[in-house]
Amino acid sequence: MSVGLDIGTRTVKMVELEPSGKGFKLRAAGVLGYKGVSVQKLEEEKDFAALAEVVKKLHTDAKISSKEIVLALPEDEVFTRTIKFPPLTDQEIASAVKWEAEQYIPIPIAEAIVQHQILERRKDSTPPEVVVLLVAAPRSLVEKYVKVIHMARLSPVAVETDLMALTRSLAPPDKIVLIIDFGAKSTDMAIAKNGMLAFSRSIPTAGEAFTRAVAQALGVEAIQAEEYKRTYGLIGGKLEGKVKSALDPVFRVVIDEIKKAVHYYQSEERGDIPKSVILSGGTAGMPEALSFLSKLLEMEVEIGNPFKNVAIEMEMEKSLAGYAPLYSIAVGLAMRGF
Repeated sequence: MSVGLDIGTRTVKMVELEPSGKGFKLRAAGVLGYKGVSVQKLEEEKDFAALAEVVKKLHTDAKISSKEIVLALPEDEVFTRTIKFPPLTDQEIASAVKWEAEQYIPIPIAEAIVQHQILERRKDSTPPEVVVLLVAAPRSLVEKYVKVIHMARLSPVAVETDLMALTRSLAPPDKIVLIIDFGAKSTDMAIAKNGMLAFSRSIPTAGEAFTRAVAQALGVEAIQAEEYKRTYGLIGGKLEGKVKSALDPVFRVVIDEIKKAVHYYQSEERGDIPKSVILSGGTAGMPEALSFLSKLLEMEVEIGNPFKNVAIEMEMEKSLAGYAPLYSIAVGLAMRGF
């Protein structure tokens, strides 16, 4: 068994998978909302305890059997860069990363946890090179997550980033795709090549910004604005088009940032342009978001299904219908355990 835990800004998601042939079988899954302090801002012992109680309750309610947990860190709190080396061996690269990391991350190396992954060996380039993904997270942040899990009487066994998990659950093994994850506070984007994370970027315009725009335009409270956003989205003929008019400029800000990220990847990283887009997160299901993004990005866009390679019993499949995008990170984390 392997359990993935995704602690978001407003919800906690948990997925337990077991191996089944060459793929996976869903053993349990659940989601629970909470209104407490996000992990990054946890300081008081009572706040740690409150979040730990939410995690513990979800573990019980969802009937998760294993206590060994794989965790995700929010992309906007993590530093991710691709760096290039001459054609060294894996062992030489592991040693070189320790020396090179300091110049690429904005915090002291002693205060960071650093990992790397070899993305590509370009033997035919001039000169030949190895492309390596460098990931660094503040040690203090990782320790906060670990503390929450221990207080929930569970055991953390691995930590990685949101986009690493998303890439594992959503990216096809033989294509170059752009993955966009709409969270509450940030929109995270990844370019995945042959099933591996090749590039990432995070911007602070996301679900809450969409809700604020609707609230201000219609003069309503955030709860009502959230409901309008989810119900009408970018449909032009509803509420005299007011919701669409409020959302349109915010969406265009996000799309401009996506275009800049793809251009940077193509020009600076010498990467191939992705031909399609996979959406994840709560905003992915907003009415007409798919067609709007497809039109402005001039790419095929689809909502990601993290359960596409996971066998699910019919009853569980019915209960998950419509909620699949919310579980993308948790599924990817659970897949890491095998």
